[in-house]
Amino acid sequence: MDTAAGRQSFPFPGVPSTADGSEAVVWVETHISQGACAYPITPSTNMGGGYQMAVANGQRNLWGEPLAFLELESEHSSASSCEGFALAGGRVANFTSGQGLILMKEVLYVISGKRLPAVFHIGARALTSQALNIHAGHDDVMGVADCGWGMLFARNVQEAADLALIARRAAEESETPFFNVQDGFLTTHTIESIRLPEPELMKQFVGDPNGDHRLRNLMDPSHPIMSGVVQNQDSYMKGKIAQRYFYDRLPTIVQRVMDRFYDLTGRRYGTVSPYRLEDAEYAIVGMGSLVETATATADYLRHREGLKVGTLHVTCFRPFPGPQIVEALKHLKAVAIIERMDDPSAQSNPLTAEVKAAFADALGGAPGYPHIERAPLIYSGSAGLGSRDIRPGDFVAALSHLREKKEQRYFVLGVKHHQALLSDRDPDVRPPGAFSMRGHSVGGYGSVTTNRIIATIVGDLFGLQVQAYPLYGSEKKGLPTTYYLTVAEQPIRAHSELKYVDFIPLNNVDAFHLGNPLEGLSPGGTIFVQHPSAHPDEVWATIPRYAREIILRKRIRVLALDAVKIAEEVATRPELVQRMQGIVLLGIFLRVAPFMQERRLSDEQVFAAVEKSLRKFFGKRGEQVIHDNLKAVKRGNQEVFEVARDVMEAAAEAAQPR
Repeated sequence: MDTAAGRQSFPFPGVPSTADGSEAVVWVETHISQGACAYPITPSTNMGGGYQMAVANGQRNLWGEPLAFLELESEHSSASSCEGFALAGGRVANFTSGQGLILMKEVLYVISGKRLPAVFHIGARALTSQALNIHAGHDDVMGVADCGWGMLFARNVQEAADLALIARRAAEESETPFFNVQDGFLTTHTIESIRLPEPELMKQFVGDPNGDHRLRNLMDPSHPIMSGVVQNQDSYMKGKIAQRYFYDRLPTIVQRVMDRFYDLTGRRYGTVSPYRLEDAEYAIVGMGSLVETATATADYLRHREGLKVGTLHVTCFRPFPGPQIVEALKHLKAVAIIERMDDPSAQSNPLTAEVKAAFADALGGAPGYPHIERAPLIYSGSAGLGSRDIRPGDFVAALSHLREKKEQRYFVLGVKHHQALLSDRDPDVRPPGAFSMRGHSVGGYGSVTTNRIIATIVGDLFGLQVQAYPLYGSEKKGLPTTYYLTVAEQPIRAHSELKYVDFIPLNNVDAFHLGNPLEGLSPGGTIFVQHPSAHPDEVWATIPRYAREIILRKRIRVLALDAVKIAEEVATRPELVQRMQGIVLLGIFLRVAPFMQERRLSDEQVFAAVEKSLRKFFGKRGEQVIHDNLKAVKRGNQEVFEVARDVMEAAAEAAQPR
């Protein structure tokens, strides 16, 4: 997605806000659809839950119609219900992931074959094979790529929202169902700065579901149509091949819809999104959030090392944009196609195989393809399966592999394996001036929710770009949890676990004994330690020796407070005491964050914004809960104390042997 906002005026630039990918999709669908049929499966559950909550609250769509939500007994049944909803002329959505999507497959062929323009939102998830995994992977969506549906891939939260609208309009203009795909957890549960599509934009862009005859009621007895009939040897092939009429026109329709979206919003989409490829010699190609980190890495390598590298995001996998891919990559020396899946028995993984086929067509002079004399060397890599972290260093290794023209054409990134590429460095690709936090807590303390609230406040109050997410999988009650937050003036492209940070809160008192939690903390950075004592010397004495040495050497500030005690004193509902430990951190963060001083806001302004966010997250729990949380935030802000440098140095000197 390219945005031209600010360079010229557009009627619908979007409403600045913060949201995760699930909330962004729910925002769109609860405004434009008439109903949803879904069965909850992680990580798409929040989309279905958000839609169901809107129904429970009596929300109506933009045309004043009450929304409907059906939760069936399985994903297969939910897809069948969507089929029936669409057959009756309704505008319907579905939300699913992983095995749920594969279970639907039988019905997906029927929905496309009957030309029903449903839109299914996918939190792409690795499929259970040698083990169960609920995190990001593209095996599920590649498993249904042959079902005749359009397929759009979002890199971030903004694209998840925008492509929801684009998919809907394209589906209804082409009479082809669409998948709107975002990476499970990595996008569905990551809070980012976003411009929410305005209601008037959505109303104008997709149109009244009852008004323009793009949605047909195949069950109207006044206009009977045969659907789903039996076709024997004489007829079946004729019907199947006749479907090509719809797919032949699909690429043009998709691009036309994307162009119309740009005219209204200033946010430009194409079936492919090239980045700095005009003069590039090498490129990373992929789909989804991994291309965000690759793009940030490409910028770093250009700026720091003068390497001519770029990226290509394949936004539209179906219809496959072969000519556009060839046009974007034809002049390069080599490309690495990185995919969140692995199919060892195939000629290549899916995206790699289709890119190779596109270049074969171009070399063979196929109509519609640019004329080329040679193709770049095509390398293929697997990375990020099951949300395995994909770091900038991994892309550095891949691009080095290309530049050295290594014979090994397939590789893996991020794991130890004989086909793995290893990097000699892992650069910091955050935007200039970024402020990052990596928190170490325990599931059930409320720290993950606090991280979301911090991101919301920072985005809304300061107008800064934010990205906040937890390391899901470790979030169960009682287990160690890690969460991340980055704040910057510029968009945050890197989407990987944070190695370089400026603030490390340690709500988990055992964090020092589970590894080195100070790794990557910048010189002069800050840590917060949960501690029962109010005496700085006692706090310092309980920090392990290796950590004290790092703190002294890097001149790190040490803050401390007994957040547990505050939670016990503030919470009027005993069952909330444990979770309120985390919310105290919000007050501490407001003391540490540099932009608090830079913006020179009054306490009244800051805590008014805090209360607004607390109402967003806890409003359904009642006024007393909001009041308790606000009090905990204020106490954290006012009572946190610093272990002075002279206390640290005096203790270090006393520990020296005489």
